[in-house]
Amino acid sequence: MRRRQLIALIISAIVTRPFAATARQQTYRLGCLLAHIAFFEELRRRGFVEGQNLTVEYRAYGLRLDLISQYAAELVNARADVMIVSGDDAIRAAQQVTKTIPILAITRDMLGSRLVNSLVRPNGNTTGVSMLAPDFDRQHILIEAVPGLCRMAALVDVSYTTVGQLDALQVAARARNIDLSVHRIARGEEIPAAIETVQASGARALNVLSSPLLYASRQLIVECVAGLRVPAIYGWPEAAEEGGFAAFGPRLSQLYLQVIPRQLVQLFCGTKVSGIPVEQAIRIELVINLKTAEALGLTVPPKLLAEATKVID
Repeated sequence: MRRRQLIALIISAIVTRPFAATARQQTYRLGCLLAHIAFFEELRRRGFVEGQNLTVEYRAYGLRLDLISQYAAELVNARADVMIVSGDDAIRAAQQVTKTIPILAITRDMLGSRLVNSLVRPNGNTTGVSMLAPDFDRQHILIEAVPGLCRMAALVDVSYTTVGQLDALQVAARARNIDLSVHRIARGEEIPAAIETVQASGARALNVLSSPLLYASRQLIVECVAGLRVPAIYGWPEAAEEGGFAAFGPRLSQLYLQVIPRQLVQLFCGTKVSGIPVEQAIRIELVINLKTAEALGLTVPPKLLAEATKVID
């Protein structure tokens, strides 16, 4: 029995030693055009600790989309081993300044936006996660949640949502005899004014379309919408948990906890980009906040509640 235990310990040491030794001896440089607390916590759990074997070059472009290209170039000059970015604009900016540094990206549709040529075996320097955020389905859910709805609005990041996607939303709304007004923003500081125009348009519901900028601004949007007494649906479950009426989409915190850290560790350990397939968000959640619905004087149809992944009482 002791002999078997000793053999097992020796085998374990042989298997884990190369990675452990590498992690101790080498410092990895990560260039970030995004930030997510859960992501860095997971990296620490996997043995990559900032200040020890990890250096993070972080550029918080936040709501200043005009700075993305400058910041991407700065990360290249900082000799990042891997660049991690979010959103089509940031990915393209990174791709323009480097063809060799691996780019780990998270955005709506990597293949559809032509950011990669293949999901299974990308041949450039970019891989990551496609969220496939369902803006069309989210609009349908909001229509079902607000009986008698005849006028609704969409809050749109013009740098992220295409004309074709907006046209599809308009066609779907007209098919339900609903007038859809589109309220566009390009910078974070434009959000409060855009939401004021939602009220002026007479819309009785708001679809907040998916984008990194709108995700980063979700708490501001929830606060602004609360003053309108208009139900709003978001693309991230976290927004409904933070006071929004409803949300339908992938949970970003899970992607940052599970998929992105695993892919990053693979890149740090030498796996080529072509050997790391672009993954897609599989679990889509419908979260309904009944507290917010009650404050709005809205009764959510039982059928919709039955379909929800999570109901907040």
